[in-house]
Amino acid sequence: MTSDRTVSSVVSYDELELLDSDDDRDLRSTVAGFLADRCPASAVVALYDDDGDVVAPLWRGLAGELGLAGLLVPEEYGGAGAGAREAAIVLEELGRSVAPVPYLTSAVLAATVLAAAPALTEEGRAVLAGLAEGSRTAALVVPLTTAFDADVPVLDAGAGSVRSVAGALEADTLLVPVRSEDGIEVRALPASDARITPVVSLDMSRRLADVTIESGAGAVVVAGEAAAAVRAGLLAGTVLLASEQVGLAQWCLTSTVGYLRERRQFGRVVGGFQALKHRLADLYTAVEGASATARYAAAALAADPAAVEAEIAAHTAAAWCSEVAVLAAEEAVQLHGGIGMTWEHPTHLYLKRAKADQLALGLPGHHRARLGELVGLTV
Repeated sequence: MTSDRTVSSVVSYDELELLDSDDDRDLRSTVAGFLADRCPASAVVALYDDDGDVVAPLWRGLAGELGLAGLLVPEEYGGAGAGAREAAIVLEELGRSVAPVPYLTSAVLAATVLAAAPALTEEGRAVLAGLAEGSRTAALVVPLTTAFDADVPVLDAGAGSVRSVAGALEADTLLVPVRSEDGIEVRALPASDARITPVVSLDMSRRLADVTIESGAGAVVVAGEAAAAVRAGLLAGTVLLASEQVGLAQWCLTSTVGYLRERRQFGRVVGGFQALKHRLADLYTAVEGASATARYAAAALAADPAAVEAEIAAHTAAAWCSEVAVLAAEEAVQLHGGIGMTWEHPTHLYLKRAKADQLALGLPGHHRARLGELVGLTV
């Protein structure tokens, strides 16, 4: 599908702020400290043994105690009215801890769909207010692999099944794009009114489920032509997923460097071998590049989400950051040696999250192809 957006931006992209302000550093420190205290790697590893005790209290803490669920929700609905730059900081820290919370699916994807809608129904306003205060958790019922520039997956007559939906198992509200006589509308229904079947996921810290909905279920929350609002949610998800991937890659690099500075073989520190130094230097360069790319995408989205520049930045970040995250995780597993292959070490969590994220919201090849079309580099 080609973009039909013709809106031009008046934003000066050369002047976008990419460095943390004092407020940004405070936010980062708060989230990092919270996760260090409430989300140890051992608790995430336990998810693979069906011990999900960490998920609910961790989400309540982030959404309620820290008030982060409403970061992207406008103030008129009780949210913080912040932008993608602030949300990107939260996603970086969540990625650094592979935190098993529905922040991306509820506070970003679902909240942005409602916040971007030109007109919400009364039910829609209530759902968005609930998301802002953290009393509700929602999931957008589309396959996790859906790219923001693809056709919006819809249910005809409000009934049918959708495979591999992320966040549905943690949500109490489902947002379902439905084809109606007036176009595409979004309906909200209690998760208990749908049949939600867990599927085997590579990444147990972001579980997937197949969702089946009966005909006519749900109240209309976005009436009329809601496709643009759904795409806005998927665009925000794509941009902020890149920040999560950056946080993941940074943890892999930092932990690997730390391990190689302590591990000794043949009477010397392993990190002193030149071949490993070169691998780490290459990885450092890739991770720093991914960080800059993700930050620019978040800043461009915050400056003008309707601009083509935001779309270009999103495709660039999605294509680059997903592959860097996988590379960093693979290097971490290999360079940690035997211990990196064990269940007890958390590197496998990062590799699984990185591989799962690589499939989410559009494959890297799709984003590269679309980016080429936008900038006139077609083959």
